[in-house]
Amino acid sequence: MLGTEETGTRDTTQTASALHRFNRYEIKYLMDESQLPQLREKLKERMQTDAHQLIHGPALITSLYYDTRDLRCYWEKIEGLRFRRKLRIRVYGPPEAINDDTTVFVEIKQRVNRVTQKRRIPLRYKDARVLCDERTDPDKPEVRQEFVNEVLTLVHALDLQPTAITSYQREAYVGVDADTGVRITLDHRVRGRNRDFYLGTVGATNEFIIPSHLAIVELKANERVPAWFTDLAAQLNLNTVRISKYCQSIESHQLGARAPQHARKFPKPLAAKTEQE
Repeated sequence: MLGTEETGTRDTTQTASALHRFNRYEIKYLMDESQLPQLREKLKERMQTDAHQLIHGPALITSLYYDTRDLRCYWEKIEGLRFRRKLRIRVYGPPEAINDDTTVFVEIKQRVNRVTQKRRIPLRYKDARVLCDERTDPDKPEVRQEFVNEVLTLVHALDLQPTAITSYQREAYVGVDADTGVRITLDHRVRGRNRDFYLGTVGATNEFIIPSHLAIVELKANERVPAWFTDLAAQLNLNTVRISKYCQSIESHQLGARAPQHARKFPKPLAAKTEQE
């Protein structure tokens, strides 16, 4: 099922097209899994559970990222370039349910200063591979040709190739009334791999790229962060982090390791901290 996993501001001139565009600010936090019940309770007081999640439960999201041989996209993120883009294929659901006819999304996610922009088109998985792997126009008149052309330009000009996969379970909550446009996601069991790039591979080995006791909490907003969430983050002692699942997958497999002094140190489980104290 596709539905509502990603919502945001859509260009009203393109609502009937197969191109979806989201412009938003994104703020991320790392949170111990033991704290999530308290956060979840507070979110439900002010937000609605994502409609897809109400029916099907948390979504399994798997993304295949493309990069250059020298990991240009990875280093652009690490170095904090104000304008950067990355290409990925994203699918929802377990690998055993994925085949050539499964609907996936070809996405270009880009950062312009502090604003994140995401554009994507739905394609059958075999057509997405034609576009991104074979670097050929899949000739689908129902999707926006300018987006297809942009993908083709990227993969040809940069010689992009499949580089890393990320996979995680996502809970999602959406804002209502004054908080319309606000979305908060809780990503659990964040794993990745740097081989077996067919998204329908059953039994592929995924390793944790974020410690299993941690979840990534992400707030996405079109304009502003609600004051109540700022207060809640303070109450839960949450600190913002700059973290990329793609970069974590790269570093976890020692493909683009940073200098030791810049290596990320994750917090220990809260129970372990209490015992030490």
